[in-house]
Amino acid sequence: MKSISPNIFVNDLQATITFYTKLGFTVADEVTTPEGEKVFALMTNGSVTFLFQIFAGIDGKHPMVSRADGGSLLLYIRVDNIRQYYDSVKEHVTVLTGLEKTFYGATEFSLCDNNNYLLTIAEHD
Repeated sequence: MKSISPNIFVNDLQATITFYTKLGFTVADEVTTPEGEKVFALMTNGSVTFLFQIFAGIDGKHPMVSRADGGSLLLYIRVDNIRQYYDSVKEHVTVLTGLEKTFYGATEFSLCDNNNYLLTIAEHD
C-alpha cells in the first residue's frame, strides 16, 4: 500500500470546495455530469488528498452510505509550521479547540468543516 485518500460524501460540493480552499487545498480534478452539475472533486494540499462526492452520485449503488452531515469520522492531518498554519486559517473556519500541546507530544488544533466533519491538524515534534 502507498496511500489512502478518503472519499467523503457531501451534500453541497461547491460549498465544500470553497471551505477546503480556505484550508489551502486546491482542486486537482473534478467530474461534471453532461447536464453541468459537479458531482466529484479531488482536492490536494501537499501530500494530503481528499475526494469529495455528492450523495446523488452513488444513488442506489451503495445503500450502506447514508448519514446525516458529520458523523463519527475524524480526519487527522499532519502539517509543518502549525502555528503559522493556524494563524492563516483561524479567522476563516470554526475552530473547536485552539492550539494545545498534547500528552503524546503533538501540537494540535481541531476545527469543524462545513459538513460537520471533525478535522484535527497536528504537528509532531
